[in-house]
Amino acid sequence: MERSAGTSRHRRRRVRTVLGGAVAVVAAGALGVTGLVSTAQAADVNVARNAGFESGLADWTCSGGSGTTVSSPVHGGTSALKATPAGQDNARCTQTVAVKPGSTYTLSSWVQGGYAYLGASGTGTTDVSTWSPGSSGWTQLRTGFTTGPSTTSVTVYTHGWYGQAAYVADDVQVTGPDGGGGTDPEPAIPGAPAGLAVGTATASSVPLTWNAVSGATGYTVYRDGAKATTSTGTSATVTGLAADTAYQFSVSATNAAGESVRSATVSGRTAKATDPGPGPETSVPKHAVTGYWQNFDNGAAVQKLSDVPANYDIIAVSFADATATPGAVTFNLDSAGLNGYTVDQFKADIKAKQAAGKNVIISVGGEKGAVAVNSDASATAFADSVYALIQEYGFNGVDIDLENGLDSTYMTKALRSLSSKAVPGLVITMAPQTIDMQSTSGEYFKTALNIKDILTVVNMQYYNSGSMLGCDGKVYSQGSVDFLTALACIQLEGGLAPSQVGLGVPASTRGAGSGYVAPSVVNAALDCLAKGTNCGSFKPSRTYPDLRGAMTWSTNWDATAGNAWSNAVGPHVHGLP
Repeated sequence: MERSAGTSRHRRRRVRTVLGGAVAVVAAGALGVTGLVSTAQAADVNVARNAGFESGLADWTCSGGSGTTVSSPVHGGTSALKATPAGQDNARCTQTVAVKPGSTYTLSSWVQGGYAYLGASGTGTTDVSTWSPGSSGWTQLRTGFTTGPSTTSVTVYTHGWYGQAAYVADDVQVTGPDGGGGTDPEPAIPGAPAGLAVGTATASSVPLTWNAVSGATGYTVYRDGAKATTSTGTSATVTGLAADTAYQFSVSATNAAGESVRSATVSGRTAKATDPGPGPETSVPKHAVTGYWQNFDNGAAVQKLSDVPANYDIIAVSFADATATPGAVTFNLDSAGLNGYTVDQFKADIKAKQAAGKNVIISVGGEKGAVAVNSDASATAFADSVYALIQEYGFNGVDIDLENGLDSTYMTKALRSLSSKAVPGLVITMAPQTIDMQSTSGEYFKTALNIKDILTVVNMQYYNSGSMLGCDGKVYSQGSVDFLTALACIQLEGGLAPSQVGLGVPASTRGAGSGYVAPSVVNAALDCLAKGTNCGSFKPSRTYPDLRGAMTWSTNWDATAGNAWSNAVGPHVHGLP
């Protein structure tokens, strides 16, 4: 969310006017896929070195410092390449491989994210390349080439496209005769995980964490000796458990070579189902409208909480402030900027809203938020400090709007710890950017799925993003019914319940740098998803009548525009089936 009027957030990307049309056509026309190899020779090896980026960027060179390695998402192993185009740099990463003259090679790589290209140059015959317009999951690019009679080395490369999102590549294969450079060694069976620990359990689930194992591509969690779940990271939550019951857990590491021996066993006990815990009782309606209330003056109408219209069911107070303690937050009412609004008035207004059936929550993050939850200590500090704010002000819950990075492992720990302190009725909402919810392997999406049993709603920000992929793999431009419905479909089909999905949009043209849509477009998208009517060119394969509703930034910008957004969208949301 933005503190400044009419400006885009840090992650806003330049988008070409014609994304899926002229640019794609020109690119496709310039790329030839020739020399595909249908059979492999007996002595074929992968001549690419560090093909899975397990050794960082060793053997690879990326233009302009555009490349790095990441631990998530990965296709295989524990690392992958992530490269981000910027300006006139298309994030080209290259490696020169040793090849045998007059030989055929297949070239492939797994990619996801933005536009991704794979090719080979200096083949001595016909250079080749292939590409993907972007995907929310892993897609394999594949082509092939033949080397010239005196060619002993070839440059293979990946790159993105100007102004588009970062791409991720993994498991590059250049398969053919050994040109003298050898190949990466085959993976060995990983060792057993260490450090298995039990987090704060609920009445029906137990969260687990463990240390990463070198060479592992996944982990298997066992409950009382039987397989319970799997994970690609170093955490998992075992669900569907009985209340107040002890269980034994262990975990193994896996890769292409096989499965490790299991870790040492730890014991975990679920909470008692009858323990209500402290915290305010809350109730969010089946279909709800969320609005962010600004604790600062950026040119929008200055409001007290009491000024927020009754159409809003959840009011997210923006924002909590970071402290000197990593992960910890506090709240400082901007009384001077809010025309003398006092803390006592603010607390009284929270109680009045709650008496009227509304939920007032504290939002953490925003455009300029600098809260980092990336360790056990910071997760504990986050949970403890948010709980302290709930006790002091009477907030009904917390909103996660971290726009500068999120660690799913530790945010999951923090929110589960908070939930154990403040149940029942704790409201937990999220406001990720569009790029954060393109794939279930993203940190935001993983966090949402990790806490699905305690999550209220994810109100993704459908703005300041440019064109993005829908659940059908097609590219959609922001500011349209299709953009809202096709992107919501990713969350709805990716594991979230319909009641956990809301549409986040600006309240007016001044509320965001781009992506504003008229309230009528929001209502049409709600109808399309909930009832299958008023759709654009994209129509979901099924309806989601339990869709939670809509969100806007902000109640202040809405008031500046005469509350046109809430007056139109509020009744429509509340009238959904």
